[in-house]
Amino acid sequence: MNRPLPPKTPATFHVKSFGCQMNVYDGERMAEMLGERGMTAAADGNDADLVILNTCHIREKAVDKVYSDIGRMTREDGSRPMIAVAGCVAQAEGGEISRRARTVDIVVGPQAYHRLPDLIAKAGRGEAAVDTDMPAESKFGALPARTKQARPTAFLTIMEGCDKFCTYCVVPYTRGAEISRSWGTILDEAKALVDGGVKEITLLGQNVNAWTGEDDKGRAQGMDGLVRELAKIDALKRIRYTTSHPNDMSDGLIAAHGDVDKLMPFLHLPVQSGNDRILKAMNRSHSVEGYLRLIDRVRAARPDIALSGDFIVGFPGETEEEFADTLRIVDAVGYAQCYSFKYSPRPGTPAADMDGQIPADVMDDRLVRLQAAINRHQVGFNAATVGRRTTILLERAGRYPGQLIGKTPWLQSVHVTAPDQAIGDMIEVDIISAGPNSLAGEIGRRKAA
Repeated sequence: MNRPLPPKTPATFHVKSFGCQMNVYDGERMAEMLGERGMTAAADGNDADLVILNTCHIREKAVDKVYSDIGRMTREDGSRPMIAVAGCVAQAEGGEISRRARTVDIVVGPQAYHRLPDLIAKAGRGEAAVDTDMPAESKFGALPARTKQARPTAFLTIMEGCDKFCTYCVVPYTRGAEISRSWGTILDEAKALVDGGVKEITLLGQNVNAWTGEDDKGRAQGMDGLVRELAKIDALKRIRYTTSHPNDMSDGLIAAHGDVDKLMPFLHLPVQSGNDRILKAMNRSHSVEGYLRLIDRVRAARPDIALSGDFIVGFPGETEEEFADTLRIVDAVGYAQCYSFKYSPRPGTPAADMDGQIPADVMDDRLVRLQAAINRHQVGFNAATVGRRTTILLERAGRYPGQLIGKTPWLQSVHVTAPDQAIGDMIEVDIISAGPNSLAGEIGRRKAA
């Protein structure tokens, strides 16, 4: 049976992004680029001539989901869209994707998606369309200016790649070495977003706090200098950033948390394990004691800061006592929220070949216990917010008439009945109740500035 052929000149497209916030940003930029070329965004893949799967390679299940989605794209009438696999799976597997899934027309890595229009043309002519090059920063210079954002928040990638080479992680191989975007291009993009209506920007990078550059006067700057400059944009009300590495948490950035009002009191700072031997095996380059000292310094600068983290359970060789150390660091820090995962061996990483791979049932048990500890602290953090008046930025509609949902400075979701307010407004609310994952609020007596 002949495989169904894609349209030669797609007029509509749909981007489906998996994984991290940086993939969301990349998906948005691809959509803006194709829109500038005259293509129209479709609401879902069923109506699109071109479907772009913007993929994540961090965990095995994410990869399996991509291939599952590809397999479902042939329609009842035998037709199918042109299919592009982008992102980290594309970078890691390259042309093997087309051999494994013959309906895939385009494979493009995360550093080459600015070449997508040329790849679409190649695929339309029936030519091989694979690009997994890693040119330094060229994609940012080739992408169009940001379009007006019909929302109050936006992501902004300021650096990419990773030089840390944690033994479990594929990012250095799929995103390449750490590369910082220039001071001017970041500020220009931020101003364009704000001019379009954005009030909160989240700065992104695999190790976002490793950003370095020179300002418009040629002075060396770290991310703290960039944050301070962004804070001068009047209509920009909030600044956040993710994901940070403990080794790149500079004195200047810690100080910025204390004296830059627009920098929100929330810090995502992954530790991954509470045991020093496991951290060394992970090549994390920090100790438990060093991490806890860093947390103390951040809290000294900003006492009300909410802390978030990442944890991996079941790393090769992890004993029950070493896992217990992870439970202890969760209690020692008291995280407001966390992400937790079972170790997933990724091909090509050193950890995948380590002895002492942990059985799945043991990892399942440890993950349940870890998440119970994390949830206990999250519930406590949310409960401590009850009775507090705070400002929220309204981001989306709730499920009930007149209900809107906004975020506190500490990244908590708040449901509020506010029929006279609109998405994008900043309002004062009194927190009246708290659940594990969200808060309920009532409008305060006066609207925030």
